[in-house]
Amino acid sequence: MQPINVLEVIRQGQVGGGESHLLDLVAGFDNTINPIILAFTPGQMIDTLRANGVKCYVIETSHPFDFRIIKQIGEIIKKESIQIIHAHGSRAASNVALIAKIKNIPLVYTVHGWSFHQDQSAIVGFLRAKSEKAICTLSNQVICVSKSNQQTGIQTFGLKNSVVIENGINLSRFNPNNSFKDIRKEFGFSDDDFIVGFIGRVTLQKDPINFIKSITIAHKQNTKIKALFVGEGELKDEAMNYIKENSLEDIIKTSNFRNDVPDLLNSIDVFCLPSLWEGLSIALLEAMAMKKALVVTPTDGTKEVITDKQNGLIAKYSDPENLALQYITYIKDSTLKEKCEKEAKRLIEERFDSKRVSEKVSEIYKSFIKHS
Repeated sequence: MQPINVLEVIRQGQVGGGESHLLDLVAGFDNTINPIILAFTPGQMIDTLRANGVKCYVIETSHPFDFRIIKQIGEIIKKESIQIIHAHGSRAASNVALIAKIKNIPLVYTVHGWSFHQDQSAIVGFLRAKSEKAICTLSNQVICVSKSNQQTGIQTFGLKNSVVIENGINLSRFNPNNSFKDIRKEFGFSDDDFIVGFIGRVTLQKDPINFIKSITIAHKQNTKIKALFVGEGELKDEAMNYIKENSLEDIIKTSNFRNDVPDLLNSIDVFCLPSLWEGLSIALLEAMAMKKALVVTPTDGTKEVITDKQNGLIAKYSDPENLALQYITYIKDSTLKEKCEKEAKRLIEERFDSKRVSEKVSEIYKSFIKHS
């Protein structure tokens, strides 16, 4: 049997949660699947995949529904004899859904969190929901990364033809028993510092400014509390300006995106995910695998895996004072912190191995070829 040629399409070539998912997904495929990657920006993910021998294309655009690039996508489909298109995220799906329909190629759409969410105006939310419905209607199979995500789609616009495949991670790489670099020394933290980590895309979704404010509040209550702020995105300049204007450089250490995420996670005491919306955060699962104490907001996928005071602490949305309260809770109650760390790690080992995800997605691909 010849390998199935699958065009894996994603918005950006830099590494965020969805991109980490794609890296692990591709790594877990056996020789029956031949993935070809299409991204709409270059970046570290593309460099990593190419270094691993995976063919990658980059068509640069920042627009959804960009009709100017349809011809280029069509040329890739023809050249690579693409049999299935798998879009990761709504921005990617919006740019390939129509051509998949025109060429009668099965389209798989993985929802890494809906593009409509609670912080939008009513009209923006309505229009986003309409666009998601259109993409899902054009898709032959919709993959939701959490049951809550699936239920939201069903309730909002009557989502059909969907299946839940929870995200997974590489448990060998994210293993707290591995050897790690001394990140604390690199950034000038002391052994006594209590470090809260923000590691991810610096975008509206992740609410970075309120995270920074929460560290300021917490540090005033306990000077041991500091932060490691790592990532890139459209709000990075605003975040850096806020840190500079408020003279927080000694409290909040910053870095652009780094590949050594396990080392970063090993160095922190608490991982914070203050998102306004999520499908099921890869970064959260990575932190759980590294046995980290967690402070999170109750987004769709997060509330399926985190139970307050059992394996993490749940904070209110967009509330820096409440975020700060959770850090203080951990530093005052080491028994609770140890319990949450242990239970988070246990859940990851039971449910979230990335090899399982690759196997289930491969089965979907093969079902389309079998019935074609």
